[in-house]
Amino acid sequence: MAVPVAAVLAGLAQAASIAAPWNGRPQGWLQILSLAALVALLARPSSDPAHGTTARRAGLTGWLFATAWLTGTFWWLYVSMHTYGGLPAPLAVLAVLGLAAFLAIYYGVAAAAWTAWTRGAPLAWRAAVFAALWLVAELLRGSWFTGFPWGAGGYAHVDGLARRLAPWIGVYGVGAVAAFGAALAALACVAGPRRVKPRISHLAGAGVALAAIGLAALLPPASAPGAGQPMAVELLQGNIPQDEKFEPGSGVPLALDWYAAQLDGARAALVVAPETALPLLPQQLPDGYWDRLRRRFATGGQAALVGIPLGNREVGYSNSIVGLRPGTEAVYRYDKHHLVPFGEFIPPLFRWFTEMMNIPLGDFNRGPIGQPTFDWQGQRIAPHVCYEDLFGDEMAAQFRDPARAPTILANLSNIGWFGDTLAIDQHLQISRMRAIEFARPLIRATNTGATVVIDHRGQVAAELPRMTRAVLRAEVEGRGIAPGSEITPFARWAARLGLAPLWALGLGMAAAAALSARWRSARGRAA
Repeated sequence: MAVPVAAVLAGLAQAASIAAPWNGRPQGWLQILSLAALVALLARPSSDPAHGTTARRAGLTGWLFATAWLTGTFWWLYVSMHTYGGLPAPLAVLAVLGLAAFLAIYYGVAAAAWTAWTRGAPLAWRAAVFAALWLVAELLRGSWFTGFPWGAGGYAHVDGLARRLAPWIGVYGVGAVAAFGAALAALACVAGPRRVKPRISHLAGAGVALAAIGLAALLPPASAPGAGQPMAVELLQGNIPQDEKFEPGSGVPLALDWYAAQLDGARAALVVAPETALPLLPQQLPDGYWDRLRRRFATGGQAALVGIPLGNREVGYSNSIVGLRPGTEAVYRYDKHHLVPFGEFIPPLFRWFTEMMNIPLGDFNRGPIGQPTFDWQGQRIAPHVCYEDLFGDEMAAQFRDPARAPTILANLSNIGWFGDTLAIDQHLQISRMRAIEFARPLIRATNTGATVVIDHRGQVAAELPRMTRAVLRAEVEGRGIAPGSEITPFARWAARLGLAPLWALGLGMAAAAALSARWRSARGRAA
């Protein structure tokens, strides 16, 4: 099989590992297998001039792998741009391919650098450098140009043994460990039993891999004590058709009527309506609507979190969540911090592109990182909007003070823009990973799905059928309520340092690999 075809197929397998097309579940084994296939392609014996891999060829192979992987992961962007945005199909296809191809450059450079810097090095060192360079590529994709880390390899491991490492090293760390294991196995297979001699370096590499697996199996669950009585919640899923959601004559009155009825009739301690459940600014709502909603939760034993845009022309607008609860006239407010490019802000020089689509776009204000929690009935609830839960390092800012750390995480989303696609399953795995990293339950209220309750171990405890209009009634037990309760190691170091330790590890290993390659080259010339 030609190398480019093999690279594309392996990349598509990597995409399927995050949420399999056949059942929407993560497939950790497939993620490792696909990455091992890439390493095998990169590590073809260089002694064969017809099939040897140069750094340039390796870069192209890595780029093809990543382009196929990323295209297969977020192909559903086509639905938002073409089906709902009205962008001509060829342009929508080119936009998805263009984004994937651009982001794939990070991985192409990583593959080229690995080939150039580790040729002739011990097997275990090559595997470690591959994991480090892959880690740097993942961090770059998740950070540069606002970051779009959707589909990072670590999300394939929310089920299985590697998930036990997530509360300690986070999703990127899990991905790096998986990359090391995949590279080690692939290199051993490519070298063959005759060439893999029982050197100390090989034994050390195997020992590190086995130690990581053993550590994952033996580590105690990184969780905090429960909060006593579970809290009853009602999570609203309006299933408002996306092509009508912002239409004054159809979707808007449907949303206002349905959510008003559910909020008025709610009986749980906390009721949550999704992102832009109310698709109008408070001052644009029908007369008396906003005042009735505030009076509804001004007394009694119930509170609500509701997605709604806020602001005006003078101060700007924000994609926000309001919290209503008895005992205070002040309205809790959370403003989305991590905005979506082309959806919530328009990058410079790209207004021409957004104007081609029939989507209500605008430039929103950013909220700060680490906004206060919504405190209710002894729980500290940390809301966030839509794809903000991709950025665990930003969410970790709320854990700087363990005594005030969130006890429940809440995600309010509307990914109806992407239809009934694997985007729903992929976002669910992302939310599950955040629950594991922080050892906190996470509740999700969405427009079309997945509306779920996830426990502190990352397991789905309750879920609504997707693409239905319904209310999920369930209970959630907050974690870490007691003063001084432990937070996970990941939450502790990420709250203070962000992802700097992982950056330092990846870049440090890359620098060591480059220096080692120069030293080997100089020694070879001297000989």
